[in-house]
This record gives sequence, C-alpha cells and structure tokens, in this order.
Amino acid sequence: MLCYIEHMSSYSYDIDATLNGDTCEIEYVDQEKVDSVRGKLKGQETLFDLAELFKALGDSTRIRILHTLSHGDELCVCDLAALIGMSQSAVSHQLRLLRIARLVKHRKSGKMVYYSLDDEHVKKLVELGLDHVEERH
Repeated sequence: MLCYIEHMSSYSYDIDATLNGDTCEIEYVDQEKVDSVRGKLKGQETLFDLAELFKALGDSTRIRILHTLSHGDELCVCDLAALIGMSQSAVSHQLRLLRIARLVKHRKSGKMVYYSLDDEHVKKLVELGLDHVEERH
C-alpha cells in the first residue's frame, strides 16, 4: 500500500521496499491516527500472554486435539489417541501443554481422566481459524 500526503517537504526512500509496495513512498506519521490507536493498545504483559497462547496453538498435533475436542463433550486420553492416530503417551504430553495454556481442562473419574475444551472461547478460536483457512480453498 502506498501513502500519498500533500505538502510534505521531507521524505525518505527505501528502494527495495518501495518497489515491492511494502512501505509508503514517503515518511509521514498521522499523529491523530497514531494517538487514537495507541489509546486502544493492550499492555506488553497481555500481548506476551497472547503470543504464548498462539505458540500453544502453533502445533498441528495440539490443533488436532482441540479440533477433536470441539466436536465432543469430553474425551479420555484413550479416545483422543484412537481418534487422532497417536500413542496415549504422545497425546497425554500434548494435553499437558494444552492444560498449562488453559486451552483444555480435565476431570478425573476413578481411573479415567476426561478432557474437554476449557471454555467457549477455545471453541471459537478453533472455529474462526478453520473459517479463515477454509475461505482460501
């Protein structure tokens, strides 16, 4: 995207970026827009937590587990392992990481441990991600 501002006396060029259309042709900061957006930005700690959330989502096995759990009420490790075609040990390891990230919760019943999505937000994350990916197909 190229920015065009009238009445600008100073500007700088980055030849490669300008040719690729990745930057403005001139350097200009719209202070009103910057101030407006700055007031809406979250703090560094919150954004760090968000990055950690996306890291947890950045593994295809964990996504498969979340996708599977989004279609059932709750499933035990054995059920999940059978559904995604992995060992119980591998699934259990990934579930531990998902629990730490607060994406899944567990419930123990006797010798069985059942897992489900932590809340509706997780289901929406999976659904929105799938919608975004599938719109390109």
